[in-house]
Amino acid sequence: MITLAFVYVIAGLFFGLLCVLSARATRWGNAAFYALLSLSMLAGNQLGDFGNGVLALALVGIAGFGLMAKGGQVSTTPAERQVEADRRGNALFVPALIIPATALLGTLLFKQLPGLADPKQVTIIALAIGVILALLACQLWLRPNPIAPFEAGRGLLDTVGWAAVLPQMLASLGAVFALAGVGDVVGGLVGQAIPNGSLLGAVLAFGLGMALFTMIMGNAFAAFPVMSAAIGVPLLIHAHHGNPAIVCAIGMLSGFCGTLMTPMAANFNIVPAALLELKDQNAVIRAQIGTALPLLAVNIALIYWLAFPG
Repeated sequence: MITLAFVYVIAGLFFGLLCVLSARATRWGNAAFYALLSLSMLAGNQLGDFGNGVLALALVGIAGFGLMAKGGQVSTTPAERQVEADRRGNALFVPALIIPATALLGTLLFKQLPGLADPKQVTIIALAIGVILALLACQLWLRPNPIAPFEAGRGLLDTVGWAAVLPQMLASLGAVFALAGVGDVVGGLVGQAIPNGSLLGAVLAFGLGMALFTMIMGNAFAAFPVMSAAIGVPLLIHAHHGNPAIVCAIGMLSGFCGTLMTPMAANFNIVPAALLELKDQNAVIRAQIGTALPLLAVNIALIYWLAFPG
């Protein structure tokens, strides 16, 4: 059976190769960063909780002290890319489409063939297979230097920097907060502020809380367990008998509104600014606030109108 370990091995080998390429380019901070990521992917289970914690602190130290060099190796010149674009045309999009197509088809196939892949991880397994197939297709069709795709990947990750792993760090932080009982503490504080039995107050607290915690933690998936434990489950679902599917689904959408307004959501807001080389690193956020606030108000209204009987 194909398990999530397969994805970790592929990712670990990739980061290991980036470490070698960075060391060859004498970018020692980058090499150390990628080496630690590779170690985490390949041997995380053997390191244990303490070992992984030390590894995470080492990653933070490398990033925090600015040891990673920005900008990376360019695998081809702009002129070479223009020649290939003129020659291949829109067919160049085919390899990129292989990835989502394989993810979709693989997910459906794995569900029809029980025992072939871990049923809880079929989508990410199919996605990893799609990336491998797309890479092979590019290699057979375009015939670049075999190391060129990895040099290009290193250049992209060097440009993005430490922010590339921020979503995973923040998602882990959400799990830690949930296990530490932060949701119970928040629930107690919010419960004192909400008028007794007020459905509107509870909905407002949940929707706004999802957005605010997402802005703090940078990830709606990290905010969700905290706000669900604090307000969603005890007040909206149990006390007011709300529809769990509606409360949870639209609650997540409320959190995503917070994603649009925070630099902590680096993969959405900081990474694009870095890749586009914008002078204002918060330019993406400024452009999104006008959409995020009205959308948040609509989501809160939808929870209030749709999730509760009568």
